[in-house]
Amino acid sequence: MKVISAMLLVAVLWSQEWRSALSDSIIHIGAIFDESARKDDEVFRLAVADLNLNNEILETEKITISVEFVDGNNPFQAVQEACELMNRGILALVSSIGCMSAGSLQTLADAMHIPHLFIQRSPAGTPRSACPPTSRVPGTDDYTLMVRPPVYLNEVIMQVVSEYSWQKFILFYDSDFDIRGIEDFLDRTSQQGMDVSLQKVESNINMMITSLFRTMRVEELHRYRDTLRRAVLFMSPATAKAFITEVVETNLVAFDCHWILINEEISDYDLQELVMKSIGRLTLVRQTFPMPQNTTQRCVKHNHRINTSLCDPKNPKAQQLEITNRYIYDSVLLLANTFHRKLEDRKWHSMASLSCIRKNSKPWQGGKSMLDTVKKFGVSGLTSFLEFTDNGTNPNIFFEILGTNYGEDRGRGVSRLATWDPVHGLNGTLTDRKLENNMRGVVLRVVTVLEEPFVMVSENVLGKPKKYQGFSIDVLDALSNYLGFKYEIYVAPDHKYGSLQADGLWNGLMGELVFKRADVGLSALTITPERESVVDFTTRYMDYSVGVLLRKAERTMDMFACLAPFDLSLWACIAGTVLLVGILVYLLNWLNPPRLPMGSVSSTTLYNSMWFVYGSFVQQGGEVPYTTLATRMMMGVWWMFALIVISSYTANLAAFLTITRIENSIQSLQDLSKQTELPYGTVLDSAVYDQVRSKAMNPFERDPMYSQMWRMINRTGGGDNNVEESKEGIRKVKYGRFGFVWDAAVLEYVANNDEDCSFYTISSNAPDRGYGIAMQHGSPYRDIFSQRILELQQNGDMDILRLKWWPKDRPCDLYSSVQTRQRGNALDIHSFAGVFCVLAAGVVLSCLIAMVESWWSRRKGSRVPSKEDDKEIDLEHLHRRVNSLCTEDESPHKQFSTSSVDLTPLDMDALPAARQALEQISDFRNTHITTTTFIPEQIQTLSRSLSAKAAAGFSAGFGSGGGVGLQDHRTGGVGPFRQRAPNGGFFRSPIKTMSSIPYQPTGPGPNFGYGNDPDRGTSI
Repeated sequence: MKVISAMLLVAVLWSQEWRSALSDSIIHIGAIFDESARKDDEVFRLAVADLNLNNEILETEKITISVEFVDGNNPFQAVQEACELMNRGILALVSSIGCMSAGSLQTLADAMHIPHLFIQRSPAGTPRSACPPTSRVPGTDDYTLMVRPPVYLNEVIMQVVSEYSWQKFILFYDSDFDIRGIEDFLDRTSQQGMDVSLQKVESNINMMITSLFRTMRVEELHRYRDTLRRAVLFMSPATAKAFITEVVETNLVAFDCHWILINEEISDYDLQELVMKSIGRLTLVRQTFPMPQNTTQRCVKHNHRINTSLCDPKNPKAQQLEITNRYIYDSVLLLANTFHRKLEDRKWHSMASLSCIRKNSKPWQGGKSMLDTVKKFGVSGLTSFLEFTDNGTNPNIFFEILGTNYGEDRGRGVSRLATWDPVHGLNGTLTDRKLENNMRGVVLRVVTVLEEPFVMVSENVLGKPKKYQGFSIDVLDALSNYLGFKYEIYVAPDHKYGSLQADGLWNGLMGELVFKRADVGLSALTITPERESVVDFTTRYMDYSVGVLLRKAERTMDMFACLAPFDLSLWACIAGTVLLVGILVYLLNWLNPPRLPMGSVSSTTLYNSMWFVYGSFVQQGGEVPYTTLATRMMMGVWWMFALIVISSYTANLAAFLTITRIENSIQSLQDLSKQTELPYGTVLDSAVYDQVRSKAMNPFERDPMYSQMWRMINRTGGGDNNVEESKEGIRKVKYGRFGFVWDAAVLEYVANNDEDCSFYTISSNAPDRGYGIAMQHGSPYRDIFSQRILELQQNGDMDILRLKWWPKDRPCDLYSSVQTRQRGNALDIHSFAGVFCVLAAGVVLSCLIAMVESWWSRRKGSRVPSKEDDKEIDLEHLHRRVNSLCTEDESPHKQFSTSSVDLTPLDMDALPAARQALEQISDFRNTHITTTTFIPEQIQTLSRSLSAKAAAGFSAGFGSGGGVGLQDHRTGGVGPFRQRAPNGGFFRSPIKTMSSIPYQPTGPGPNFGYGNDPDRGTSI
């Protein structure tokens, strides 16, 4: 702080000496310029010298000046230098700096009542941006006058873009431009639906362009190149010249581009250089000053004369004048004219010592009078007429709009197209009326290639011109109806889009345009760099992407789909579990035999246990009663297991029979490139063929997916998998195993209109190109066609045309790889064929088993048993069956189980006499048990037919009558009997006594005369 105070004290002392030296001068003007604006100082001193040499305005007084240079980005330095000038006794302050320091000077001028003429200067000649408003104390006067008019660049460029009907363009601005200056313009374009892109141009333009080529893929560069067709440049003339030169040399722009450069500071010299360096069409917007054509009238203004070197447009010095130089010159003239009008009042120049340091310093008393005089009068000078409104702004500003025509030659002539001012707006028109008028009555010759659904023959009558239809034809008709032209259409002689041949010539549709045999090329024509180098394209009217056409997999139904819910290993586990549980149940009953109820006819054999477990598993129940706790616990767990398994099987079976699984694994271009089983290809020498080859072979845009695709497409030189026409590729897909790589839009139409819906398509996610209308190189119709296409896209007409050929409600599923049912999800006979096969196999097997059993029964019944045959009888089983016939209270016979008891039928059949003597007493219903009474003399014969062990067992059961002395079981004496085991073998069992079966009459019936003969017995 001490250093700063010392510096300010020295400055005050030096200013006192300066005033004493200039005590005879009555006019003192101070100036603060940006340190980079040396030319402003030169013009300022030239203006003061002209006024001091000529007494036209000031007769005897002389003007003294004090000039200081500051850093435009250092407001503190600007204020410090201004304070020093005020200490020297200046009557007015002229500044030519940027907005950052201008706000501080404005605040200081308001406080000290010093008229401040501010001339806004943009850094490095970039377009101006409006300075932010400075906060002021309410009720105080604004002593700062804006010499340069307000910034109207937003209004002018909006008017120009609207006049050209641009809907999509890119806006470039240099690094020194304040992007906040075009916020209003961007808001208005957004409200009107314009597509505006922003890009900053770095100081090193060459490095910026190089980085674009290094970071962008070829497709991105093509889209960027298409964006550069329409561009607005907010930059200095020097930067614009360097940028245009770089993009032209790198072939980023074509001859059909149209750029607009807007900047107030564009000199005639800059204009000529810009036109020389650019190609295509160039429009320039700059500030202009209306001047008389006569040189004398230019240099002589009312009561003063202007320096000839500045007012003569042919003078090199005048041609290099900047706008700020002109306003500085006129500012000095305005102040001199104001001083002249104030000479009558000699108090205006008497100033007290002004100091910015002291807090109690008073402002200049004559400042208000001087400010009012400056506002009241104006002056004619290099800027036409300089004056101020009540709010301290200059209302006089004019813009001229210059432009060139389309052409390949550089250095074309520049003409004024229109002018613009805040009062009248645009004076003139930028529309090319000549082109519009010439389209009325113009007949264009259109060449095409048939490609569904873009161009198709709708009517072919012999002797009449063919009529065409399709999406591209609809777009052409929309253009024709709007622009008024007519067209004649024909198909390319070789039916190809065209490619560059080995001799350097183009064939197909492209060749017709190159050799000027057609005006317009129309079909499913994509915009590629190779094609764009020889013809002109309109803006894209539809996006393009690569797709693949594949045949849907047939719906294959497995006749054993009923087994599909469970895996084979699970089925094996279930079958093993059934066997294991059956064996466990049998073992548990063998270890702890159950107590069967009276009259039960069930048996706990291994066969019955297995049958019971299987029946419970399939939820059909069983016949064997189990009463032990261990067996019931086992069966309870088994039933829960069976319930879970059966429920899971039922639910999973429903899903397998109603849901179709996708069998085809190709669902994307990546899947297609990774597999080699399915061959695929495209049309030879087509745009798709070149695109795949470029992405596979070009090191700058190499893509692994396209590299794998190229190996398949280019197999054996491309002859195996590629076709000559797209129709041939579609035919190969329909009737063979083939994948056709082609335009996704074409393939979607083909798949959607297939009668069998046998196709599906896959395509890339993001479109990388577009379909456009091709024209001859340098065609004058390119811009107006592009403009109308943009209008069709903006108002939705293009979408309506697209839906006509690619409707949203599609009859076929284009993205499913399997055939889908058209009538719901009803199950058919194929789903249950396996179940019927199992049933049929069971029926056949049952019939075979029945035949074997019948044969075995007949064979066994025909045998006559000998005495030596060892007949085994399950006496215990027989005992239970016989005892069940009677009750303890000798009640009548009751009904029995359906299970039959076989009492040695072979033995009985072997006795013909016995069979004849059998008397059937009663036939129990619903059973196979028959009660038969034997006469006493027959019992002995029957007993002899039994084996020795069996006869001894029966002797007690038939009573003691008839002289037959059989031993009773209850008395013992009989050895163990041999019984039949459940598994078919033999085992020994202990002797179990059997209770006697008393004779029981069968009830009323025929009387045989036996009465209650105790010698009679009953057998079953």
